Amino acid sequence: MNRHLKAAFMVAPFLAILGYVGADYYGESVAARAKIIQLAPEGHCDIINKSCVLKSGEFKVNISDEAGVTEVNSTFPLDTATLFLVDKHDKVTAYPLGMKKSPYYWRSKTQLRSLVSNKGDSYKLRLIIKIKGGQYISEFYTQTTK
Repeated sequence: MNRHLKAAFMVAPFLAILGYVGADYYGESVAARAKIIQLAPEGHCDIINKSCVLKSGEFKVNISDEAGVTEVNSTFPLDTATLFLVDKHDKVTAYPLGMKKSPYYWRSKTQLRSLVSNKGDSYKLRLIIKIKGGQYISEFYTQTTK
């Protein structure tokens, strides 16, 4: 075995470790880049009757309203969540949601129940969720069925 081969065997483990650490840092920087991803309703959306799920890949968000408190829970922990009620004239009312017990559950008092409490009532909503530099956005309608 010549000296070049011996040096290569001594250096190879260090290069492998440095490559592994470097790839991990690169993966983290790519994940932290700002990106916008659209959430789409999974079937019919009825927030009053707890039947509204928004989805993008493996990420799912469930939206419900009970006694005037609108709650958002998700499959991944959220950094922030904001719900917007949009009237017929495109006037927007923002409701920043506060964390409940964990970053998976967010809630706020809203006027949504009073706007869609009767069967057949429909209302436009927007949701913006932030997770590690990524923004998940959705514009959808909720319609009460019962």
